[in-house]
Amino acid sequence: MLRNKPLTQGQRDELALLLVLAVTVLPHAMALPLICSALAILALLMRGAVVFGAMAVPSKFLPLGMLVLGVLAIRWQFQTVLGTEAGVALVVLLLALKTLEMRGTRDVLVVFFLGFFTILTQFLHAQTLPSLVLMLAGAWGLLTVVVRAHMPGPASTVRQAAGVALRLTAGGVPVMAMLFVLFPRIGPLWGVPEDQTTGRTGLSDTMAVGSMSELSNNPAIALRLRFEGEAPDPPDIYLRAHVFGHFDGRQWTSLAPDLPSPSHAARDLRVQGTPLRYEVTLEPHHSQWLAVLESSPLAPVAQGLQSSPGADLRWLSHQPIDEPLRYQAQSYTQFSYGSSLSAQELQAWMLLPPGYNPRTLQWAALLRSDPALRGTDAQTLSQWLLRQLKHDGYRYTLAPGSYGRNSVDEFWFDRKAGFCEHFASAYVVMMRAMGVPARVVTGYQGAERNPIDGLWTVRHSDAHAWAEIWQSGQGWIHVDPTAAVAPSRIEGNSRLAESDVLAPLRAGSGPGRLWLPLRQSWEAANYRWNLWVTGYDQQRQMQLLSDMGISSPQWQDLAWLLCAVLGLGIAAVAGWSWRQRGAHSPWRRLRSALAGELTALGLAPQDHHTPRQFAAMLAQRFGQASEPIGQWLNDLEQAHYANRPNAAVWRSLQRRLRRLPWAKLR
Repeated sequence: MLRNKPLTQGQRDELALLLVLAVTVLPHAMALPLICSALAILALLMRGAVVFGAMAVPSKFLPLGMLVLGVLAIRWQFQTVLGTEAGVALVVLLLALKTLEMRGTRDVLVVFFLGFFTILTQFLHAQTLPSLVLMLAGAWGLLTVVVRAHMPGPASTVRQAAGVALRLTAGGVPVMAMLFVLFPRIGPLWGVPEDQTTGRTGLSDTMAVGSMSELSNNPAIALRLRFEGEAPDPPDIYLRAHVFGHFDGRQWTSLAPDLPSPSHAARDLRVQGTPLRYEVTLEPHHSQWLAVLESSPLAPVAQGLQSSPGADLRWLSHQPIDEPLRYQAQSYTQFSYGSSLSAQELQAWMLLPPGYNPRTLQWAALLRSDPALRGTDAQTLSQWLLRQLKHDGYRYTLAPGSYGRNSVDEFWFDRKAGFCEHFASAYVVMMRAMGVPARVVTGYQGAERNPIDGLWTVRHSDAHAWAEIWQSGQGWIHVDPTAAVAPSRIEGNSRLAESDVLAPLRAGSGPGRLWLPLRQSWEAANYRWNLWVTGYDQQRQMQLLSDMGISSPQWQDLAWLLCAVLGLGIAAVAGWSWRQRGAHSPWRRLRSALAGELTALGLAPQDHHTPRQFAAMLAQRFGQASEPIGQWLNDLEQAHYANRPNAAVWRSLQRRLRRLPWAKLR
């Protein structure tokens, strides 16, 4: 049964600790296996029941059994117990289960340290501003509980403990900031090793019909662009990521693995006009492609970035993009490419899987036998097919339904509806069936300018698929079949399905007029956070030293600068401490002299006695003869407890002490 008597301070402190731990565990709940989340919550509730007296402290076998069950759940979900995600889940589970074993001070300290470590692991999931706020709130809560546990007496309040914790946290911020700015970032020690168990986000390295529509309602930012000079119009922004040439009837893949191929990539590329120069901030996607505008003959430039041109006008990093990457690039909007490909090379871009889409193949054969189309070039066939898409009732939608084995047949003859990959896939298959080399290209199309910082934001909802056909004498030609059916999609006015109730908010129309400025401000602030905090790397550290006048800076210079700043900080703290001690030294000197006089009078002064108590002791023994000394003692107490003791007052008390009538009392 629950106790009716009030909880003690220790019990209240323990409940506060459990509440803070629950808030600490909450941000990890989405990444934990369901069983682990349930076990963590159950452990905290059981400990709460122990505090209220509803149950006894469980034996060690219960937490052990819960731990085994949790480890099995972690192993089942992550296929390992060693990766980052699995490790964080294990830490959270251990933290919750450790509360069931709290019996002494040592156990409580372990829980405190595990709590602080769990807060730190939030940065392994995300390094955004919200994660920072959650981390600071959790750290403040834990520190408040620690301070509260060490405050003596029942008169202390949580508010007082929170104030002390806040002052301690504020005092540590300058040291934290200094270490962040000046501590040398020396690879590979700086950073967290890549976790191979985490999934990829954004564009896939393959394209199945219907797969890209999953990104259509994902407003997360894929990359940002900053242009030098005038930016292109949003309909002209096509960022190339993948080129697919092999179709097995269900899925599009690359003709060859993504291996650098400089000779093939640069062959026949001719550019004209003035290049667009821009900076890309690419969010992690755990693949190797680098987003560039068409077409980029020069490699993207960034500190430590090693890249090579892949086949088909793409650029590939030598390492997967596992953290935000900022690089400079330049592209030409006027170019030609691949005009001298041989018949043998073109044959690979014309293959179709046998046994798939028979109605499409039959239709293509009929069209090729039509006198009006017989002997026409690739562009003429393409224009005819695009007119069919525009005028024959085809619809652009995010919900076309599930397609079967012959997806292209269903698109052309049955459903006549689809997302961008449906149009691109059906178009390329049809062009190949008519004898035209063709391929599918995926990437991002369009962007939204943020008026606050001038950056162009590309979201995952801007993921797009288009096509390229080969024309003799011209090479590969860009074709976007979606533009024939839904030009508003390319112009940036129709990014979402009509059934999406959040569309007005995201588009900034209707009630979204109030939401849009807030979103733009938040994204601008988050970009600055990524630029100056999460993106603060060795290059920026070296630039800081260069700005300070150090030529050819090295990490050793950072170390010396850090030591110098630390030394100055320690000296400043020591000077302040000495000054504070000096401010109280007159009190100690006067009290020491006073204790000697009182002892000579036969009294027994104690350290806890106040000057007012000394005056009462003298008055009780010596009566009115001790009044001058009593007045001096009252003045001493007022000076000691004053907000800012005056040096002149202390000097006056020192002079008066020597003139007091001690001899008359002996």
